[in-house]
Amino acid sequence: MRRVKTYLLLPVVLVCAAFAQDASDRIIAEALKPSSLDQNLQRLTDGIGGRVPGTPAMQKAVDWGLAAFKAAGADRVHTEDFTIRSSWAEGATRMNVVSPEQFKVRVVSLAWAPALAPHTRVPVLDVGHGSAQDFAKAGSIAGAILLVHSEEMKEWKDLFDEYLNAPPVIDRAVQGTALAIAFQSTRPNDLLYRHTNSADGEIDRIPMVLVAREDAGRMARLLAAGQKLYADLAIPNRIGGPIPAANVVAEIRGSEKPDEFVVLGAHLDSWELGTGALDNGCNAALVIDALRAIKASGLRPRRSIRFILFSGEEEGMVGSHAYAVAHRSELDKAAGVVVFDSGIGRVTGFSLGGRKDVVGAATTLVAPLKQFDATALTTDAEWGTDNFDFLLEGVPTLVANQEEGNYLINYHAMSDTFDKVDLAQLKKHVAEAAAVSFAIADSPEKLGPRLTHAQIEQTMRDTGLDEQLKIFGMWTEWQNGKRGRAQ
Repeated sequence: MRRVKTYLLLPVVLVCAAFAQDASDRIIAEALKPSSLDQNLQRLTDGIGGRVPGTPAMQKAVDWGLAAFKAAGADRVHTEDFTIRSSWAEGATRMNVVSPEQFKVRVVSLAWAPALAPHTRVPVLDVGHGSAQDFAKAGSIAGAILLVHSEEMKEWKDLFDEYLNAPPVIDRAVQGTALAIAFQSTRPNDLLYRHTNSADGEIDRIPMVLVAREDAGRMARLLAAGQKLYADLAIPNRIGGPIPAANVVAEIRGSEKPDEFVVLGAHLDSWELGTGALDNGCNAALVIDALRAIKASGLRPRRSIRFILFSGEEEGMVGSHAYAVAHRSELDKAAGVVVFDSGIGRVTGFSLGGRKDVVGAATTLVAPLKQFDATALTTDAEWGTDNFDFLLEGVPTLVANQEEGNYLINYHAMSDTFDKVDLAQLKKHVAEAAAVSFAIADSPEKLGPRLTHAQIEQTMRDTGLDEQLKIFGMWTEWQNGKRGRAQ
Protein backbone atom coordinates (compact mmCIF):
# COMPACT_ATOMS: atom_id res chain seq x y z
CA MET A 1 0.00 0.00 0.00
CA ARG A 2 2.81 2.41 0.87
CA ARG A 3 4.48 1.69 -2.47
CA VAL A 4 1.28 2.46 -4.32
CA LYS A 5 0.88 5.80 -2.51
CA THR A 6 4.45 6.74 -3.29
CA TYR A 7 3.95 5.88 -6.96
CA LEU A 8 0.75 7.86 -7.18
CA LEU A 9 2.17 10.92 -5.45
CA LEU A 10 5.39 11.08 -7.41
CA PRO A 11 3.92 12.85 -10.47
CA VAL A 12 2.24 15.37 -8.16
CA VAL A 13 5.53 16.14 -6.44
CA LEU A 14 7.27 16.54 -9.77
CA VAL A 15 4.55 18.85 -11.04
CA CYS A 16 4.77 20.98 -7.87
CA ALA A 17 8.55 21.20 -8.16
CA ALA A 18 8.32 22.11 -11.82
CA PHE A 19 5.73 24.80 -11.07
CA ALA A 20 7.89 26.23 -8.29
CA GLN A 21 10.91 26.36 -10.60
CA ASP A 22 8.84 28.00 -13.34
CA ALA A 23 7.49 30.59 -10.88
CA SER A 24 11.00 31.41 -9.66
CA ASP A 25 12.26 31.69 -13.24
CA ARG A 26 9.45 34.10 -14.16
CA ILE A 27 10.01 36.27 -11.09
CA ILE A 28 13.79 36.33 -11.57
CA ALA A 29 13.35 37.28 -15.22
CA GLU A 30 11.07 40.18 -14.27
CA ALA A 31 13.44 41.32 -11.52
CA LEU A 32 16.35 41.52 -13.95
CA LYS A 33 14.46 43.68 -16.44
CA PRO A 34 15.03 47.46 -16.49
CA SER A 35 12.98 49.22 -13.82
CA SER A 36 12.80 52.37 -11.73
CA LEU A 37 15.18 50.85 -9.15
CA ASP A 38 18.04 53.25 -9.84
CA GLN A 39 15.82 56.33 -10.03
CA ASN A 40 14.11 55.37 -6.77
CA LEU A 41 17.44 54.91 -5.02
CA GLN A 42 18.87 58.13 -6.38
CA ARG A 43 15.80 60.04 -5.21
CA LEU A 44 16.16 58.53 -1.73
CA THR A 45 19.89 59.21 -1.41
CA ASP A 46 20.85 62.21 -3.53
CA GLY A 47 17.42 63.81 -3.24
CA ILE A 48 16.43 63.16 0.38
CA GLY A 49 19.80 62.27 1.90
CA GLY A 50 20.53 60.98 5.39
CA ARG A 51 17.41 59.87 7.26
CA VAL A 52 17.43 60.15 11.05
CA PRO A 53 14.06 59.56 12.75
CA GLY A 54 12.38 62.75 13.86
CA THR A 55 13.83 64.84 11.03
CA PRO A 56 12.12 66.29 7.93
CA ALA A 57 14.29 64.01 5.79
CA MET A 58 12.88 60.93 7.50
CA GLN A 59 9.32 62.06 6.84
CA LYS A 60 10.22 62.65 3.18
CA ALA A 61 11.61 59.11 3.09
CA VAL A 62 8.34 57.70 4.46
CA ASP A 63 6.43 59.61 1.78
CA TRP A 64 8.90 58.28 -0.81
CA GLY A 65 8.20 54.73 0.33
CA LEU A 66 4.44 55.16 0.17
CA ALA A 67 4.55 56.59 -3.34
CA ALA A 68 7.05 54.03 -4.64
CA PHE A 69 5.09 51.06 -3.29
CA LYS A 70 1.91 52.37 -4.92
CA ALA A 71 3.71 52.84 -8.23
CA ALA A 72 5.06 49.28 -7.96
CA GLY A 73 1.49 47.93 -7.88
CA ALA A 74 0.94 46.95 -4.24
CA ASP A 75 -2.53 45.70 -3.32
CA ARG A 76 -2.41 47.81 -0.17
CA VAL A 77 0.00 50.41 1.24
CA HIS A 78 -0.07 52.04 4.68
CA THR A 79 2.10 53.28 7.53
CA GLU A 80 2.18 51.97 11.09
CA ASP A 81 3.21 54.45 13.78
CA PHE A 82 5.41 53.88 16.82
CA THR A 83 7.45 56.00 19.19
CA ILE A 84 11.21 56.36 19.72
CA ARG A 85 12.09 57.22 23.30
CA SER A 86 14.20 60.30 22.63
CA SER A 87 15.12 62.68 19.84
CA TRP A 88 18.76 63.44 19.15
CA ALA A 89 20.78 65.70 16.86
CA GLU A 90 24.45 66.64 16.85
CA GLY A 91 25.56 70.20 17.45
CA ALA A 92 28.97 71.65 16.61
CA THR A 93 31.12 69.02 18.30
CA ARG A 94 34.72 70.17 18.72
CA MET A 95 37.90 68.89 20.33
CA ASN A 96 41.34 70.49 20.44
CA VAL A 97 44.53 69.32 22.08
CA VAL A 98 45.80 72.43 23.88
CA SER A 99 48.81 71.33 25.93
CA PRO A 100 51.67 70.70 25.64
CA GLU A 101 50.99 70.49 21.88
CA GLN A 102 48.23 72.33 20.05
CA PHE A 103 46.16 70.85 17.22
CA LYS A 104 42.56 70.39 16.16
CA VAL A 105 41.14 66.89 16.52
CA ARG A 106 38.60 65.75 13.92
CA VAL A 107 35.63 64.29 15.80
CA VAL A 108 31.90 63.64 15.68
CA SER A 109 29.60 62.73 18.52
CA LEU A 110 28.33 59.20 18.76
CA ALA A 111 24.59 59.13 18.22
CA TRP A 112 22.17 59.20 21.13
CA ALA A 113 25.07 60.11 23.43
CA PRO A 114 24.44 62.87 25.99
CA ALA A 115 25.57 66.44 25.48
CA LEU A 116 28.64 67.87 27.15
CA ALA A 117 29.04 71.57 27.95
CA PRO A 118 32.39 73.08 26.93
CA HIS A 119 35.25 71.85 29.12
CA THR A 120 38.80 73.19 28.97
CA ARG A 121 42.17 71.60 29.73
CA VAL A 122 40.78 68.13 30.36
CA PRO A 123 43.41 65.40 30.78
CA VAL A 124 43.48 62.78 28.01
CA LEU A 125 44.25 59.24 29.18
CA ASP A 126 45.05 56.26 26.99
CA VAL A 127 43.08 53.15 28.04
CA GLY A 128 44.25 50.94 25.19
CA HIS A 129 41.43 48.79 23.82
CA GLY A 130 39.46 49.31 27.02
CA SER A 131 39.97 45.96 28.73
CA ALA A 132 39.84 45.63 32.52
CA GLN A 133 43.64 45.38 32.50
CA ASP A 134 43.96 48.52 30.38
CA PHE A 135 41.77 50.46 32.81
CA ALA A 136 43.72 49.16 35.81
CA LYS A 137 46.97 50.29 34.17
CA ALA A 138 45.53 53.77 33.52
CA GLY A 139 44.80 54.36 37.22
CA SER A 140 42.30 57.03 38.20
CA ILE A 141 40.19 58.15 35.24
CA ALA A 142 37.96 60.60 37.10
CA GLY A 143 37.18 63.68 35.00
CA ALA A 144 39.33 62.52 32.05
CA ILE A 145 38.77 61.99 28.34
CA LEU A 146 39.50 58.33 27.65
CA LEU A 147 41.20 57.47 24.36
CA VAL A 148 40.16 53.97 23.22
CA HIS A 149 42.10 52.22 20.46
CA SER A 150 40.57 50.16 17.64
CA GLU A 151 41.71 47.79 14.93
CA GLU A 152 41.22 48.87 11.34
CA MET A 153 38.06 47.23 9.98
CA LYS A 154 38.72 44.50 7.43
CA GLU A 155 35.94 41.89 7.73
CA TRP A 156 32.48 41.33 9.19
CA LYS A 157 33.89 40.16 12.52
CA ASP A 158 35.58 43.53 13.01
CA LEU A 159 32.26 45.31 12.59
CA PHE A 160 30.51 43.16 15.18
CA ASP A 161 33.47 43.48 17.54
CA GLU A 162 33.18 47.28 17.41
CA TYR A 163 29.68 47.02 18.84
CA LEU A 164 30.36 44.15 21.23
CA ASN A 165 33.49 45.75 22.72
CA ALA A 166 31.87 49.10 23.52
CA PRO A 167 29.42 48.25 26.36
CA PRO A 168 32.05 47.01 28.86
CA VAL A 169 34.23 50.04 28.03
CA ILE A 170 31.29 52.32 28.76
CA ASP A 171 30.58 50.45 32.01
CA ARG A 172 34.16 50.98 33.22
CA ALA A 173 34.21 54.61 32.15
CA VAL A 174 30.97 55.35 34.01
CA GLN A 175 32.11 53.50 37.12
CA GLY A 176 35.35 55.47 37.11
CA THR A 177 33.52 58.81 36.59
CA ALA A 178 35.34 59.68 33.38
CA LEU A 179 34.20 62.84 31.64
CA ALA A 180 33.92 61.36 28.13
CA ILE A 181 35.11 58.57 25.84
CA ALA A 182 36.99 59.16 22.57
CA PHE A 183 36.80 56.05 20.37
CA GLN A 184 39.35 55.76 17.56
CA SER A 185 37.78 55.42 14.11
CA THR A 186 38.14 51.99 12.55
CA ARG A 187 38.59 53.59 9.09
CA PRO A 188 41.72 55.25 7.67
CA ASN A 189 42.12 58.57 5.87
CA ASP A 190 40.28 60.69 8.44
CA LEU A 191 37.00 58.99 7.58
CA LEU A 192 34.32 59.67 10.18
CA TYR A 193 31.08 57.82 10.68
CA ARG A 194 28.22 57.60 13.12
CA HIS A 195 26.55 54.89 15.14
CA THR A 196 25.01 54.48 18.56
CA ASN A 197 25.96 52.35 21.54
CA SER A 198 22.51 52.56 23.12
CA ALA A 199 20.23 49.57 22.56
CA ASP A 200 16.67 50.85 22.41
CA GLY A 201 16.55 54.51 21.43
CA GLU A 202 17.55 55.70 24.90
CA ILE A 203 20.12 58.42 25.61
CA ASP A 204 23.38 56.77 26.62
CA ARG A 205 25.18 57.16 29.94
CA ILE A 206 28.29 59.15 29.07
CA PRO A 207 29.36 61.65 26.36
CA MET A 208 31.24 59.93 23.53
CA VAL A 209 33.03 61.04 20.39
CA LEU A 210 34.50 59.22 17.42
CA VAL A 211 38.01 60.46 16.62
CA ALA A 212 39.66 60.34 13.19
CA ARG A 213 42.01 57.36 13.13
CA GLU A 214 45.10 59.41 12.37
CA ASP A 215 44.40 62.01 15.09
CA ALA A 216 43.80 59.26 17.65
CA GLY A 217 47.09 57.66 16.63
CA ARG A 218 48.90 60.98 17.04
CA MET A 219 47.53 61.44 20.56
CA ALA A 220 48.39 57.86 21.46
CA ARG A 221 51.99 58.29 20.33
CA LEU A 222 52.39 61.53 22.29
CA LEU A 223 51.02 59.87 25.40
CA ALA A 224 53.25 56.84 24.90
CA ALA A 225 56.24 59.22 24.71
CA GLY A 226 55.42 60.43 28.20
CA GLN A 227 53.59 63.68 27.46
CA LYS A 228 50.54 64.59 29.53
CA LEU A 229 47.97 65.78 27.03
CA TYR A 230 45.15 68.19 27.78
CA ALA A 231 42.23 68.96 25.49
CA ASP A 232 39.22 71.23 25.20
CA LEU A 233 36.01 69.37 24.41
CA ALA A 234 32.43 70.45 23.67
CA ILE A 235 29.57 68.18 22.54
CA PRO A 236 26.47 70.39 22.26
CA ASN A 237 24.03 67.66 21.22
CA ARG A 238 20.36 68.58 21.07
CA ILE A 239 18.22 66.09 22.95
CA GLY A 240 14.45 65.99 23.28
CA GLY A 241 11.54 63.83 24.34
CA PRO A 242 9.79 60.97 22.54
CA ILE A 243 9.39 61.28 18.78
CA PRO A 244 6.85 59.72 16.41
CA ALA A 245 8.11 57.39 13.70
CA ALA A 246 6.52 55.07 11.15
CA ASN A 247 7.11 51.84 9.28
CA VAL A 248 5.94 51.71 5.66
CA VAL A 249 4.03 48.52 4.81
CA ALA A 250 2.86 47.25 1.43
CA GLU A 251 1.15 43.97 0.63
CA ILE A 252 0.50 41.46 -2.10
CA ARG A 253 -2.57 39.54 -0.95
CA GLY A 254 -2.35 35.75 -0.90
CA SER A 255 -4.66 33.68 -3.09
CA GLU A 256 -5.39 30.72 -0.79
CA LYS A 257 -4.17 31.61 2.71
CA PRO A 258 -4.24 35.40 2.81
CA ASP A 259 -4.11 35.52 6.62
CA GLU A 260 -0.77 33.73 6.58
CA PHE A 261 2.13 35.93 5.51
CA VAL A 262 5.80 36.34 4.71
CA VAL A 263 7.74 39.54 5.45
CA LEU A 264 10.39 40.94 3.12
CA GLY A 265 11.99 43.86 4.91
CA ALA A 266 14.82 46.38 5.01
CA HIS A 267 15.32 49.51 7.04
CA LEU A 268 14.56 52.93 5.60
CA ASP A 269 16.36 55.12 8.13
CA SER A 270 20.07 55.93 8.03
CA TRP A 271 22.68 58.15 9.60
CA GLU A 272 23.20 61.57 8.10
CA LEU A 273 26.94 62.07 7.60
CA GLY A 274 26.51 60.40 4.22
CA THR A 275 23.27 59.69 2.36
CA GLY A 276 22.64 56.12 3.49
CA ALA A 277 23.08 54.40 0.14
CA LEU A 278 24.71 51.11 1.16
CA ASP A 279 23.16 51.21 4.61
CA ASN A 280 20.44 50.75 3.77
CA GLY A 281 18.97 52.72 0.90
CA CYS A 282 19.89 50.13 -1.71
CA ASN A 283 17.91 47.48 0.14
CA ALA A 284 14.95 49.76 0.80
CA ALA A 285 14.80 50.25 -2.97
CA LEU A 286 15.26 46.47 -3.38
CA VAL A 287 12.15 45.71 -1.31
CA ILE A 288 10.05 48.00 -3.50
CA ASP A 289 11.45 46.56 -6.72
CA ALA A 290 10.89 43.00 -5.47
CA LEU A 291 7.19 43.82 -5.11
CA ARG A 292 7.19 45.24 -8.64
CA ALA A 293 8.84 42.10 -10.03
CA ILE A 294 6.36 39.74 -8.38
CA LYS A 295 3.39 41.78 -9.56
CA ALA A 296 4.82 42.02 -13.08
CA SER A 297 5.22 38.23 -13.22
CA GLY A 298 1.43 37.83 -13.02
CA LEU A 299 1.82 35.28 -10.24
CA ARG A 300 0.02 35.43 -6.91
CA PRO A 301 1.37 33.42 -3.96
CA ARG A 302 -0.74 31.22 -1.70
CA ARG A 303 0.14 33.40 1.32
CA SER A 304 0.34 37.16 1.52
CA ILE A 305 3.69 38.94 1.31
CA ARG A 306 4.21 42.04 3.40
CA PHE A 307 6.94 44.34 2.13
CA ILE A 308 8.12 46.50 5.03
CA LEU A 309 10.45 49.48 5.23
CA PHE A 310 11.33 49.64 8.92
CA SER A 311 12.25 52.91 10.62
CA GLY A 312 14.42 53.32 13.71
CA GLU A 313 16.69 50.36 12.93
CA GLU A 314 19.82 52.36 13.68
CA GLU A 315 18.50 53.25 17.14
CA GLY A 316 18.18 49.59 18.12
CA MET A 317 15.75 47.94 15.66
CA VAL A 318 13.00 50.03 17.26
CA GLY A 319 10.64 49.89 14.26
CA SER A 320 10.82 46.13 13.69
CA HIS A 321 10.44 45.58 17.43
CA ALA A 322 7.34 47.77 17.40
CA TYR A 323 5.94 45.84 14.43
CA ALA A 324 6.57 42.44 16.03
CA VAL A 325 4.87 43.54 19.25
CA ALA A 326 1.91 45.13 17.45
CA HIS A 327 1.36 41.95 15.39
CA ARG A 328 2.23 39.40 18.09
CA SER A 329 -1.30 37.96 18.05
CA GLU A 330 -0.91 36.88 14.41
CA LEU A 331 2.70 35.68 14.44
CA ASP A 332 1.56 32.05 14.50
CA LYS A 333 0.55 32.77 10.90
CA ALA A 334 3.94 34.20 9.92
CA ALA A 335 5.62 31.79 7.51
CA GLY A 336 8.97 33.58 7.51
CA VAL A 337 10.82 36.89 7.59
CA VAL A 338 13.46 37.79 4.98
CA VAL A 339 15.79 40.75 5.63
CA PHE A 340 18.49 42.44 3.54
CA ASP A 341 20.88 44.82 5.35
CA SER A 342 24.48 44.42 4.18
CA GLY A 343 24.99 46.72 1.23
CA ILE A 344 25.87 45.50 -2.22
CA GLY A 345 28.34 42.66 -1.67
CA ARG A 346 27.39 39.45 -3.47
CA VAL A 347 24.76 37.36 -1.68
CA THR A 348 26.13 33.92 -0.82
CA GLY A 349 22.96 32.60 0.83
CA PHE A 350 21.05 33.14 4.05
CA SER A 351 21.50 32.92 7.81
CA LEU A 352 18.64 30.99 9.41
CA GLY A 353 18.91 32.51 12.88
CA GLY A 354 19.94 29.26 14.53
CA ARG A 355 17.01 27.28 13.07
CA LYS A 356 18.54 23.92 12.19
CA ASP A 357 15.02 22.52 11.91
CA VAL A 358 14.28 24.54 8.76
CA VAL A 359 17.46 23.75 6.83
CA GLY A 360 15.81 21.04 4.74
CA ALA A 361 12.83 23.14 3.68
CA ALA A 362 14.95 26.24 3.14
CA THR A 363 17.41 24.31 0.97
CA THR A 364 14.59 23.44 -1.43
CA LEU A 365 13.21 26.99 -1.45
CA VAL A 366 16.55 28.67 -2.25
CA ALA A 367 17.53 26.11 -4.91
CA PRO A 368 16.46 28.40 -7.80
CA LEU A 369 19.13 30.86 -6.65
CA LYS A 370 21.86 28.44 -7.72
CA GLN A 371 22.34 30.51 -10.87
CA PHE A 372 23.57 33.33 -8.60
CA ASP A 373 25.59 30.96 -6.38
CA ALA A 374 23.41 32.18 -3.48
CA THR A 375 22.19 28.94 -1.91
CA ALA A 376 24.53 28.47 1.08
CA LEU A 377 22.65 28.33 4.40
CA THR A 378 24.14 29.01 7.83
CA THR A 379 22.57 28.41 11.25
CA ASP A 380 24.21 31.24 13.15
CA ALA A 381 22.21 33.96 14.93
CA GLU A 382 23.15 37.55 15.70
CA TRP A 383 21.75 40.74 17.12
CA GLY A 384 21.92 43.70 14.76
CA THR A 385 19.20 43.88 12.13
CA ASP A 386 15.44 43.77 11.69
CA ASN A 387 14.97 40.01 11.87
CA PHE A 388 15.97 40.11 15.54
CA ASP A 389 12.62 40.61 17.24
CA PHE A 390 10.90 38.14 14.92
CA LEU A 391 13.59 35.62 15.90
CA LEU A 392 12.82 36.36 19.57
CA GLU A 393 9.17 35.68 18.79
CA GLY A 394 10.01 32.25 17.35
CA VAL A 395 9.32 33.06 13.68
CA PRO A 396 11.68 31.53 11.07
CA THR A 397 13.97 34.25 9.68
CA LEU A 398 16.37 34.48 6.75
CA VAL A 399 18.99 37.23 6.66
CA ALA A 400 20.97 37.62 3.46
CA ASN A 401 24.61 36.63 3.96
CA GLN A 402 26.77 38.85 1.80
CA GLU A 403 30.41 39.37 0.96
CA GLU A 404 31.90 42.53 2.47
CA GLY A 405 32.30 44.27 -0.88
CA ASN A 406 32.73 48.00 -0.28
CA TYR A 407 30.40 48.02 2.72
CA LEU A 408 32.77 48.17 5.68
CA ILE A 409 34.87 51.16 4.62
CA ASN A 410 31.72 53.18 3.91
CA TYR A 411 29.57 51.89 6.78
CA HIS A 412 27.68 54.81 8.42
CA ALA A 413 30.31 57.12 6.98
CA MET A 414 30.46 60.38 5.07
CA SER A 415 31.34 58.30 2.01
CA ASP A 416 28.14 56.21 1.99
CA THR A 417 26.67 57.76 -1.16
CA PHE A 418 24.82 56.70 -4.32
CA ASP A 419 27.98 56.26 -6.41
CA LYS A 420 29.08 53.37 -4.15
CA VAL A 421 26.14 51.20 -5.26
CA ASP A 422 26.74 48.60 -7.97
CA LEU A 423 23.31 48.74 -9.61
CA ALA A 424 23.84 45.60 -11.71
CA GLN A 425 24.60 43.62 -8.56
CA LEU A 426 21.62 45.19 -6.81
CA LYS A 427 19.34 43.93 -9.59
CA LYS A 428 20.55 40.40 -8.85
CA HIS A 429 19.73 40.94 -5.17
CA VAL A 430 16.22 42.04 -6.14
CA ALA A 431 15.82 38.78 -8.05
CA GLU A 432 17.07 36.74 -5.10
CA ALA A 433 14.87 38.56 -2.58
CA ALA A 434 11.75 38.34 -4.74
CA ALA A 435 12.27 34.68 -5.60
CA VAL A 436 12.91 33.44 -2.07
CA SER A 437 10.10 35.51 -0.54
CA PHE A 438 7.64 34.24 -3.15
CA ALA A 439 8.83 30.66 -2.67
CA ILE A 440 8.20 30.80 1.09
CA ALA A 441 4.80 32.40 0.53
CA ASP A 442 3.77 29.90 -2.13
CA SER A 443 5.06 26.71 -0.53
CA PRO A 444 2.34 24.14 0.30
CA GLU A 445 3.78 23.87 3.83
CA LYS A 446 5.16 26.54 6.12
CA LEU A 447 8.91 26.88 6.33
CA GLY A 448 8.84 25.85 9.99
CA PRO A 449 6.83 26.16 13.20
CA ARG A 450 6.83 29.11 15.54
CA LEU A 451 9.11 28.20 18.45
CA THR A 452 8.16 28.41 22.11
CA HIS A 453 10.02 30.59 24.63
CA ALA A 454 12.01 27.57 25.83
CA GLN A 455 12.93 26.53 22.29
CA ILE A 456 13.99 30.09 21.39
CA GLU A 457 16.17 30.31 24.48
CA GLN A 458 17.83 26.99 23.68
CA THR A 459 18.51 28.24 20.14
CA MET A 460 20.09 31.40 21.55
CA ARG A 461 22.31 29.39 23.89
CA ASP A 462 23.33 27.07 21.06
CA THR A 463 24.36 30.00 18.85
CA GLY A 464 25.83 32.30 21.52
CA LEU A 465 23.13 34.92 20.93
CA ASP A 466 22.39 34.82 24.66
CA GLU A 467 25.86 36.21 25.37
CA GLN A 468 25.29 39.07 22.94
CA LEU A 469 22.04 39.96 24.70
CA LYS A 470 23.86 39.96 28.03
CA ILE A 471 26.50 42.35 26.69
CA PHE A 472 23.81 44.76 25.47
CA GLY A 473 21.82 44.53 28.69
CA MET A 474 18.85 42.80 27.04
CA TRP A 475 18.99 39.33 28.58
CA THR A 476 16.93 40.29 31.61
CA GLU A 477 14.22 41.71 29.36
CA TRP A 478 14.13 38.39 27.50
CA GLN A 479 13.97 36.32 30.66
CA ASN A 480 11.22 38.38 32.29
CA GLY A 481 9.11 38.39 29.12
CA LYS A 482 9.46 42.08 28.28
CA ARG A 483 11.07 41.30 24.93
CA GLY A 484 10.28 38.33 22.74
CA ARG A 485 7.83 35.46 23.16
CA ALA A 486 6.83 35.07 26.79
CA GLN A 487 5.74 31.41 26.69
